[in-house]
Amino acid sequence: MKINPAEKISGTIKIPADKSISHRAAMLASVASGTSVIENFLLSADCKSTLSSVAAFGAKVKKNDARITITGSPFASPKKNVDCGNSGTTVRLLSGLAAGQGVHAIFTGDNSLSKRPMKRVTEPLKLMGAKIQGKNGRLPLHLRAAKLRGINYTMPVPSAQVKSALLLGALGAKGEIKIIEKIISRDHTERMLPLFGVKLTSHGGKIKMECGQKLKACKIKVPGDISSAAFFICAAVLLKSSVKMKDVGINPTRTGFLRALEKMGVKYNLSKKRFFGREPVSDITIMKSSLRGAVFTKKDIPSMIDEVPLLALCATQATGKTVIMGAEELAVKECDRLEATYSQLLKMGADIKKRPDGFIIRGPVKLKGTSLSGFGDHRIIMMLTLAALGAAGVSVIDNTKGVEISFPDFFKELEKHIVVKAKIPSRGAPSLIKK
Repeated sequence: MKINPAEKISGTIKIPADKSISHRAAMLASVASGTSVIENFLLSADCKSTLSSVAAFGAKVKKNDARITITGSPFASPKKNVDCGNSGTTVRLLSGLAAGQGVHAIFTGDNSLSKRPMKRVTEPLKLMGAKIQGKNGRLPLHLRAAKLRGINYTMPVPSAQVKSALLLGALGAKGEIKIIEKIISRDHTERMLPLFGVKLTSHGGKIKMECGQKLKACKIKVPGDISSAAFFICAAVLLKSSVKMKDVGINPTRTGFLRALEKMGVKYNLSKKRFFGREPVSDITIMKSSLRGAVFTKKDIPSMIDEVPLLALCATQATGKTVIMGAEELAVKECDRLEATYSQLLKMGADIKKRPDGFIIRGPVKLKGTSLSGFGDHRIIMMLTLAALGAAGVSVIDNTKGVEISFPDFFKELEKHIVVKAKIPSRGAPSLIKK
């Protein structure tokens, strides 16, 4: 795609449903007694992988646009491999859930997912008694039926996927599970389990739950995804514009990007605060602001891990030096997001140095349009699109199909709200994006 520079962004943006919450709602509904209703489910490629995967274990899934009904069922061993596509959340959480249900299964994925590490999940699951083995710590994962037991587990690194896999595994285990987090990661699983009737305590990074509890069907409404909203927040910051987004989840374990931008001088307003179930929701308005450099450490990262590439992009337009540390987890995402962010922003003329766990960036620097690679990674593709909007000259991104993973309508929504830098010809306005 060719991306033209933009002058501003404005209006009220429609934000897609939260990916993390959609995944978890489908999985918990699949083992609950009765039929659960999930409103505003995210029908992206990753979440569709979760729907097809829980169906492979026996759950009955019906789709009516973004309204999903799932009738739970005791898990049965699937006759075919469980294809998780590109979704790390699907395979890591579902392997824990299936292990607790005492079934046999083989989990597979696409080429990208097959390169991602799985030991972080399989090793603690083995401590619970799971019989699960990968190929050199990667897919395919072979799961054999086994009886699980609760454990006391201190998280070595912050990971909501690992924490959730253990909690989901504990639903079919015996005893009690205790998890301690030194740095708290996103807590959607802990918030959602009580909606299905599960009793647990979670406070100050300490989670305790009796194993083997039965789930009852419920109704869930999924809020807008703060990680998707982050792209339009970034666009407003880069183009010194004001935008509004409605019904966005503002779970404090996910709003690190907003706090980081506030530290850099960005002004925003949260209005109409309310709850969808146990998830806090708000309308978010970003105001015209100027950026200044700041320092971010390991404690800041878990609540904005997906937004670090966007933070790096914003830092190129901030006055002074920005240091981002503690983000080494980005190296094992859909692609090496540390290297991808560094190499592509450097091509655009950014004053950026790569650290093993982040970046050192000096600004402001006017970025230049050029040929770019999104590495097939949805978040890198969207970040580079925003970089191109604020650059001088036209940019070309090699392949943009990856946005289907989390935000299928990203380009369509973007074109509704962007004003390009060009005089309007007599036959209509110039296009922002050209395929």
